[in-house]
Amino acid sequence: SNLTDVNIGVKTLKCHLWCDFTRNSEDIRCKCICPPYRDIEGQIYNQNVSLKDCNCLHVVEPMPVDGKDVEAYCLRCECKYEERSSDTIKVTIIIYLSILGLLLLYMVYLTLLEPMLKRRLFGHSQLIQSDDDVGDQQPFANAHNVLSRSHSRPNMLNKVEHAQQRWRRQVQEQRKSVFDRHVVLS
Repeated sequence: SNLTDVNIGVKTLKCHLWCDFTRNSEDIRCKCICPPYRDIEGQIYNQNVSLKDCNCLHVVEPMPVDGKDVEAYCLRCECKYEERSSDTIKVTIIIYLSILGLLLLYMVYLTLLEPMLKRRLFGHSQLIQSDDDVGDQQPFANAHNVLSRSHSRPNMLNKVEHAQQRWRRQVQEQRKSVFDRHVVLS
C-alpha cells in the first residue's frame, strides 16, 4: 500500500514536471544567427534551452563544420535568449477580437436595425422640410418630442437621442454656413 502510494506520487511529480517543462519550452528559446562561413550558407538556429546553455555549441545542431573550424564558426554566430508569455499573448488576442466583434455588431446595428427602428417609430410622415433649407430633409427634427411621449423606451435612450439631434442640428447649421454663407463656425 505504501509502495503504491509512493509510485503514484512519483508518477504525479514526473507528469507535473514534464507538463511544466513542455509549457515553458514553448515560451523560451535560444536563437542563433550564423552568417555565411566559407562555402556554408548563413542559417538561423532555434533551440529550447536554458539561459546558461544559450550559445552556439548547444544550439547549432547539426554543426556544419568539423574540428578546429567549430570555434571560428561559433565566434561569428550571434545567440540571443528570448522569453515570451503565451498566456499574455492569448489574453491580448482575445480582448482584441472581442472589441472587434463588438464594433462589428454595432456597425450592423447602425446600418441595418437603426434605420428600420427609426422608420417604424417616426414613420414617413415625420419627414419635415423647412422653408430656408430647400432640398435638405430633416427626418429627425421632432425626434425628441416623439421619444418623450413614448414610454416604451428608457430615459437614457431619450437623452442620447436628444444629444444626437442637437449634434445633427449643429451639423446642418455648419453646412448651411459653409456652403451658403461661406463662413466657418468655430
